[in-house]
Formats: sequence, structure tokens, C-alpha cells
Amino acid sequence: MPSGRTHDRITLWSLPAVAGLSFSLTRNGNLTLLIATGFLFGGLMFGPDLDIHSRQYQRWGWLRWIWQPYQQNLRHRSFLSHGPIIGTALRVFYLASWIAALWIFAAATGKLFWGWHWNWHSAGSAVAQSFQQHYTEWIALFAGLELGAMSHYLSDWGGSAYKRFKTQRHSLTPTAKPSNRRHSPKTRPRRRGTGPKSH
Repeated sequence: MPSGRTHDRITLWSLPAVAGLSFSLTRNGNLTLLIATGFLFGGLMFGPDLDIHSRQYQRWGWLRWIWQPYQQNLRHRSFLSHGPIIGTALRVFYLASWIAALWIFAAATGKLFWGWHWNWHSAGSAVAQSFQQHYTEWIALFAGLELGAMSHYLSDWGGSAYKRFKTQRHSLTPTAKPSNRRHSPKTRPRRRGTGPKSH
């Protein structure tokens, strides 16, 4: 399995190709920027290895504690973390849940101590309207996140497959047969009294 540094190199080396392919398909600079940004974020900070104490996990700094429940409830390299589309979708839902919880906590604290007026219905409507009006942009961002995660788990699977191939090839290689050449027996020392007697 490639190391964290190798995954970072794969992400950075693939970024120009992803940006170029995105622009050739969309012919839109904004969508290309969203896809490239999502790819970079997905490969460096939002990838499948958030289920362990990895480089991606470390990059969250003092916010990395929010991923501890995620790690405790998922087995490393399970389908829910490394599966195509579902892994990225679950991480997006998980992070969105944290953002919503922190948002509600901040609004409730502000209303309790400073008398902030917060219209929950208007806030929910604004979020829903944003998704409806910018549906294409949200899809482009998610596609970038998924491509970043894909570069990670495809390299994991490729490395594992290569190791299995090498192991099987080594096990099928015939071992060297022992040589049939007979070695001359060692000359044993004569016992006393068995040699020719002198007269």
C-alpha cells in the first residue's frame, strides 16, 4: 500500500491532468476551478484515510478531533470509507452534520447570552435555495472530491494487487533442485591393527 507521501505526490501530479480534462469537458472556468479544488482537497485532506491516524487526519490540525468518532465506527479500508461514491458521500454527510451542529450551537449560544435573533426557517430555506440555484456547481465540487478520493483508493488497490501478483509469482517459481552429484566419501582413518602386518 502506498505511503501518505506517495498519495500526496499522485494527487499533485494528477492535478494538471484533472484540470485540463475538466475544462475540455465543461468549457467552463468556474466548474473547472471547483472540480480542481475538490480534487486537491479530496486528495490531501478529505480522502479515504481519514478512518485512521493518517497524514490527511493530521492536516485538520486542532479540528481533527471531529474525525475521531468516524474512525472509531469504521474499519480501515472498509467499503464505507474506501468505496466509490459512497465513501465520499458519507464523509460529506458526516462533515455537513458537524457543521450544522456547530452552527446551531453558535446560534443558540448567541441568542442565550447576547440576544441574537435567528430565524431557523429562513436559514433552512436559504440553504435549500442555494442547492437549487447552484446545483451544477455542487455536483462539480462533489465530482472533484470523488476524483481526489478515487486517486487514493485506486493506488491502494493497485499496490495491493501488485504485491499479491509478486507473491503468487514467487510461490509458483520452481525452487532449485538438489544436485544429484555424489560426493566422494571421506577417507576414514584406519583402525589400529587392521593394516598389513610387517614381518
